[in-house]
Amino acid sequence: MLLAVDVGNTNIVLGVYDGKKLKVSWRISTNRQQTGDEYGVVLKNLFLQAGIDDHQLRGVIVSSVVPPLMSALSEMSQRYFNCEPMVIGPGIKTGLNILMDNPREVGADRIVNAVAGYELYGGPLIIVDFGTATTFDAISARGDYLGGAIAPGIGISTEALFQKAAKLPRVELVTPPRVIGRNTIASMQAGIIYGFAGQVDGIVTRMSNEFLQKPQVIGTGGLATLISQESETMKTINPMLTLEGLRIIYARNSK
Repeated sequence: MLLAVDVGNTNIVLGVYDGKKLKVSWRISTNRQQTGDEYGVVLKNLFLQAGIDDHQLRGVIVSSVVPPLMSALSEMSQRYFNCEPMVIGPGIKTGLNILMDNPREVGADRIVNAVAGYELYGGPLIIVDFGTATTFDAISARGDYLGGAIAPGIGISTEALFQKAAKLPRVELVTPPRVIGRNTIASMQAGIIYGFAGQVDGIVTRMSNEFLQKPQVIGTGGLATLISQESETMKTINPMLTLEGLRIIYARNSK
């Protein structure tokens, strides 16, 4: 079995694969102060609750955009699962040709998403990932990573609105019945949900115009399903795209 770990700025998503089958996945908060022992105890308990024998684990692969956590995760992997983790970074075979001015600048999660997207859906392709930031990644018909766009994420945008506007409350992220809200909460929900759906459609449309043929649009991340319901361009959702990419990359690099 394989443990795939996707470390984001807000959450860590973990998945256990038996071959190509995802047996179980979890989402826990990213905590830069946690030690390898603390993460090890958490994962041991998650394995126990899921009824999975962690002794059957044969590999660990990690994608991280939070460098300070790599030491703790490496310690956890070695001490609790007897595995040297495979880390997404220089030297790892992805099968992806990165056409960026500086390929090392591209976040590991974006590379992993591109690998999974092209493997599962082919190209050309636009991947929209709703995380701490909302990222838009473009992949050509040949599988070249062309670049993309980065926008503030839904979570940090709404939190900034609450913190900077004294009379505006935190609101539940649900789709309101209409765009014209008749109270403050409905008005905020309309601005957030329809506003971000409009952002997705606007950026995807402009990016699509730079392709020779119309690309598929794939959404992933925690809020992809919610926004896709109001989006005109993003209809295919794969919440586990990053974990799938980690599984694919591990297979390409394992002996």
